Amino acid sequence: MRKVIGVAALSLLISMSIPTSSMAGVKKGQRIYKKKLYKKCGFSGVIFARHHLQGEWEHIYETGTFPEEAKNICPKLTIETIEKKYWKDLYAYSVKYAKDGVPPNGCTD
Repeated sequence: MRKVIGVAALSLLISMSIPTSSMAGVKKGQRIYKKKLYKKCGFSGVIFARHHLQGEWEHIYETGTFPEEAKNICPKLTIETIEKKYWKDLYAYSVKYAKDGVPPNGCTD
């Protein structure tokens, strides 16, 4: 009986400590922006994301023009150097921190 309770408690603790999949995309998008886009853009990822509202980002992503829009925002960016699998995480990050999205830590805009 003690083993069952211990296993249940351990599994509950593990499941609570693992972030949700949507948060993982946002965090990964932030890391990708810092690693791949920041030097070319010259400004933070939040400033990048605040170029559009959440609905606009969704429309841009659904129409398949997200890489081209990133190029419009950051003219020095070469979109060919960014792997296709990264765009989904960059999109999740952009939607979360869009103009009408969550304000970054310490900001109330």
